[in-house]
Amino acid sequence: MHLWTGNEQKRTTGTMSIRLCLLVAILGGLLPLVGTEEESGPLSTPFPPLNADALLSPNCSQLTLKLDFSTKVVRHEYIVAFNGYFTAKARSHFISSALRDVDAVNWRIVRRNNPASDYPSDFEVVEIRQDIRSSLLNLQDHPYIKRVTPQRMVLRSLKVTDCTDGGSPCNDTRWVQKWQSWQSSRPLRRTSLSLSSGFWHATGRHSSRRLLRAIPRHVAQILQADVLWQMGHTGSGVKVAVFDTGLSEKHPHFKNVKERTNWTNEKTLDDGLGHGTFVAGVIASMRECQGFAPDSELHIFRVFTNNQVSYTSWFLDAFNYAILKKIDVLNLSIGGPDFMDHPFVDKVWELTANKVIMVSAIGNDGPLYGTLNNPADQMDVIGVGGIDFEDNIARFSSRGMTTWELPGGYGRVKPDIVTYGSGVRGSGLKEGCRSLSGTSVASPVVAGAVTLLASTVLNRELVNPASMKQALIASARRLPGVNMFEQGHGKLDLLRAYQILNSYKPQASLSPSYIDLTECPYMWPYCSQPIYSGGMPTIVNVTILNGMGVTGRIVDKPIWQPYLPQNGDYVDVAVSYSPVLWPWAGYLAVSISVAKKAASWEGIAQGHLMVTVASPAENDSAVGGEMTSTVKLPVKVKIVPTPPRSKRILWDQYHNLRYPPGYFPRDNLRMKNDPLDWNGDHIHTNFRDMYQHLRSMGYFVEVLGAPITCFDASQYGTLMMVDSEEEYFPEEITKLRRDIDNGLSLIIFSDWYNTSVMRKVKFYDENTRQWWMPDTGGANVPALNDLISVWGMAFSDGLYEGDFTMADHDMYYASGCSIARFPEDGTVIAQTLKDQGLEVLKQETVVVENVPVLGLYQTPTEGGGRIALYGDSNCIDDSHRQKDCFWLLDALLQYTSYSMTPPSLTHSKNRVVPPTGSDRSLPQRLEGNHLYRYSKVLEAHLGDPKPRPLPACPHLSWAKPQPLNETAPSNLWKHQKLLSVDMDKVALPNVRPYRPQVRPLSPGESGAWDIPGGIMPGRYNQEVGQTIPVFAFLGAMVVLSFFVVQLTKSKSKPKRRKPRVKRPLYLQQQQQQTTHSGRNPTV
Repeated sequence: MHLWTGNEQKRTTGTMSIRLCLLVAILGGLLPLVGTEEESGPLSTPFPPLNADALLSPNCSQLTLKLDFSTKVVRHEYIVAFNGYFTAKARSHFISSALRDVDAVNWRIVRRNNPASDYPSDFEVVEIRQDIRSSLLNLQDHPYIKRVTPQRMVLRSLKVTDCTDGGSPCNDTRWVQKWQSWQSSRPLRRTSLSLSSGFWHATGRHSSRRLLRAIPRHVAQILQADVLWQMGHTGSGVKVAVFDTGLSEKHPHFKNVKERTNWTNEKTLDDGLGHGTFVAGVIASMRECQGFAPDSELHIFRVFTNNQVSYTSWFLDAFNYAILKKIDVLNLSIGGPDFMDHPFVDKVWELTANKVIMVSAIGNDGPLYGTLNNPADQMDVIGVGGIDFEDNIARFSSRGMTTWELPGGYGRVKPDIVTYGSGVRGSGLKEGCRSLSGTSVASPVVAGAVTLLASTVLNRELVNPASMKQALIASARRLPGVNMFEQGHGKLDLLRAYQILNSYKPQASLSPSYIDLTECPYMWPYCSQPIYSGGMPTIVNVTILNGMGVTGRIVDKPIWQPYLPQNGDYVDVAVSYSPVLWPWAGYLAVSISVAKKAASWEGIAQGHLMVTVASPAENDSAVGGEMTSTVKLPVKVKIVPTPPRSKRILWDQYHNLRYPPGYFPRDNLRMKNDPLDWNGDHIHTNFRDMYQHLRSMGYFVEVLGAPITCFDASQYGTLMMVDSEEEYFPEEITKLRRDIDNGLSLIIFSDWYNTSVMRKVKFYDENTRQWWMPDTGGANVPALNDLISVWGMAFSDGLYEGDFTMADHDMYYASGCSIARFPEDGTVIAQTLKDQGLEVLKQETVVVENVPVLGLYQTPTEGGGRIALYGDSNCIDDSHRQKDCFWLLDALLQYTSYSMTPPSLTHSKNRVVPPTGSDRSLPQRLEGNHLYRYSKVLEAHLGDPKPRPLPACPHLSWAKPQPLNETAPSNLWKHQKLLSVDMDKVALPNVRPYRPQVRPLSPGESGAWDIPGGIMPGRYNQEVGQTIPVFAFLGAMVVLSFFVVQLTKSKSKPKRRKPRVKRPLYLQQQQQQTTHSGRNPTV
C-alpha cells in the first residue's frame, strides 16, 4: 500500500485549486469582460470622402479631423416671414397680392418638399429675378408679412490635420472639399458647431505596440447617471430631437428611434458623416458607449447633407415640425455670432415658448472673450461650455460676456453651465465608439442629462425651459479659480439637479443669484476694480428666470434695502428691467454707484434688492389669477476714495461697432479665416489683456457707453479711442476740443481704411454672384480725421504691415494706417514697412521707408491736454495679437496723464519731421456705403446720410432706499438653493454606483455578444443582461462539482505509505538547516 504524506496532499489539492481557477478564468474569458474596455474602437472612418490612407498612417498615434465653415446668401432667394401660421394657399395669396405689380415670370414660390409641407407655416421662400428692390419693399408693406430676409446656405469643410504626439510627420493634409477663401465666401454667420474646432480622434489598432493606460469611463457613468438608472429612470416618455446629420436605420446602439425626418434636398435619412450618430449616442445609446437616456424617444432631424450644406429655411421648417410633434428636449449643434438673424432667433423664441427645452453649444472660439455663439447666448436657451476630465475649462470653449447689450449696457453671464466636452466617447457611424472634443460634445451631454432628469419628474407640467435651467444652475458645482464668464454657474451635477427638480415648486430666480464685487476670481471683471464716487455706474445685467410660466411681469418696482451696519447707505442703486418676461426669462439691469458722501471713504458696503415676479396661473379657475414669487438679490461692493484724475482712464465704447448687424471687417487683413469684427471691442472681451495690464499698473478704467457729450471730462486724465468705426456728432467734436483745451488728454489707436482695398476685400461668391461690401475699414478713419482736424492732424489711407523695433521692443504692425498730417512742433516716429495695400490690390511687394506710425503732441493752450496717435490697434487686441505693445501704452499714458515724454521715443533715431499731408489727399468715405443702417449717429437722407439729432444723455432713476438696521450675511455664496427646495427630502438610493463597461471587439468580430457589457440597468436586464450571468454561474457550478467529485474519489482511495529510505547524515543536517532558515527543501 502506498501512503501519501501530508505535504503531497497539500500539493495535489493546491494543483487542483489552480486548475479550477484556470478553468473558471477560461470560462470567464469566453464571456464579455466586465470592467475592461478597449481604448479605441475598430478602425473605421465615417467620412467616405477622406482617403483611408490618411487614417492609417503608421507614424501617428492620434489623428485630428477639423471642420471650417462659411455661409452664403443664395442668389435671388428670400425668406418671407408672416405674422402667423397660414396654409400654403393663403401664403401664396398674400405674396401674389404684394407682388401684383411685378411680372409673374420674374418671381416664384420655391417648393419645399419635407414633412412640414402638409401643415400651416409662418414663412415662405420666394425667388425674385427682377425688380428686386421694389418687390422687397412691396412685400414688407403687406400687413400680414412681418419680415423679409435673404435665404442663406451653410457650408462645412473637413481636413485632416497633424498628429498630437509629434514625431514623424503624418500624411499630407487632405481636404474633403475645396477650401473657401475669404474672397470667395461669406464668413461665419449661422454655422454648425458639430465639429467646429473639435477633434475626431482616430480609433484603431494600427499601433503594433503601445503603452497601456487607464481606460476612461463613459461620460454617463462619470456623471452618475447609473444611480438614476437603478431607480428605474432611463428617459422613458421624453421626446428628444437631434438636429444634425441624420442616423442609420439599423444602428445597433439605438432601440427607440421614434422618427427620422429629412429636411435636406438629398434622398436619404442616413448619416454619411458620423456626427449626428455621435450626438444621438451621447444622449440615448443603449450599449457600448452608453448614453444618458436610452429609453427616450429619439426624433432625428437630418438638416445637413453629406456635402455638409444646409439652408435657413430647412431649419425653420424643421423647427415648426418639432413644435407640432411636441418635442420636449432639442439639441442644437449649430451656432454663429449673428444674434440679429431674425428668422432664426424668432423661431428659437417660439420653440421655447412652446415648452421645448433647447440645449445649444456655446461655441468653440475660446479662449478669447466675447465669443459666444447664438442661439446659446439667448436667455431662454441652455448654453453649454466645455471642460476636460480634469475639470479644467477647455481652451476651445467660448467665453462670455454676451455682446447684445453693447455699447449702452453690459453683457449677461454665459455659458449657463459647463460639462465634459473633451475626449468624450460616443457612437460610431455604423458601430463601435469614437472620441470627440468640442462644445458640440458638451451640448448633447447636457441634453442627455436633461432628458434623463425630465423622465424622473412625476408631474411633467413642472418641467419647462426655465425650471430645468433653474435646477441645473442651482445644483452646479463651482470650479475653483475660474470666473463666471468661463464656467457660468459651474459644472453639471446630475444627482443634485435630480434632487432639486423633484422637490421643485414653480418660482422665479436670478442668474447670477447675487452680486459680490469683492469675490475674485469668480466675479471677474467686477471684482477687479473697486468703485468710487464720481465714477461711471457699474452695470450688472442679471437674468430673471420665470419657472411659473412662459410670460410674466415684475410687480411694482424692485426695492433697494441697504444694511446700515454694513454701510449700505453709501451705495446708490438704479434698476431697469424687462416690461414683460417672455419667453420664460427677462433682464434686470442693476446700476451701482457710490454716494457723494463716500468720496473719501474706504470699506465694504452691503444691501439687497427685492424683486417680485407675477405670472398668470395656468390652472387657476379664477379670472385673472396669478402666481407670484419674490426673490432677493444680495449686493456687496468695495468702495475706495475717488482716485486722482491722472489715474482714471475713460474707454470710448459708444463709437465701436461690430458684426452684427453690419459687415465690419477684421483689423488684420491677414486673418482671412476670421474676417469679421464681432467680439464687441470691449475692455472685458477682446481687450481683456490690455485691461488687466492697466489695472496692474494702478490705473482705473471706466467705460463710456454714451456720446462724448455725456461725461465730465474734469474727472479723467485720458480718453482712449481704439478701433472706432462710428461717426461723430458735431456736438461731440466741439465738446472734445473744449475738453482737451481744459486738460483732458486723448489716445487714439486707429486701423486701416482704404476704399480701393475695401472694394477688393468685399465678399464675392461665384455661385450666387453676391457682393458684400464693408461698411467701413478696420476703423472709420474719415470720421477720426473730422474729430482731430482742428489740431492739424489726420490719418492716411495707406495700409502697411511689417516687423520692426521701437525703443528696443519687437513690434508687429498688422494692417495699420500711417499719419498723414501732424503739427510741426509734435513728435513723430516712423518705421520701414511693407505696403500691404499694394499687395492686396496688385499682388506686389514694396517696402516703404519712413512711414509715420506714432505721433505725440502737447496742445498749446495753458493747462491743455496731450494727444497721442498710433496707426494700429492689433498689438493691444486679443483677437489676433502677435506681439503686444503694452509697453507703448504705458509710455503713452505716462505722457498723457503726467506729461512725462518718454526719452526712448523723443530721442529715437526713427524720429522724423512731422508730415504736412500736402503730397496726398486724405481718405474719403466709400461711396454708396450702408453705414447709416447700423449707425447711432447717421440717418438715411436724400443724397449723403446726415447726422441724427444728438440724443439725450442716459438718466438713471435711483431707487429710494428702505434701510435695514440688521447685519448682512458675510458670505453671499453658499450652495445656491431655490426657494422652497429641500434636497434632503429627495433621498438617493444607498447603492454602489454601477460601472458597466464593454470588452473590445476583435477585428471582424460581430458586436452581437457585446450587449451585456453595455446594458443599461432597467428593463434591458430582463432581456439579455441577466441571462448570460445565469449561464456563467451554472457553468462554473458544473465545473466546480466535477472537481469536488474527483477530489472526493481521490480521498476515498487507500493510501499506501512509501518505504522510507534512510538518508545520509549530511543530507539530514542540510534539511534541518533549511527548515530553520524558513526555506523549502531542495533536492
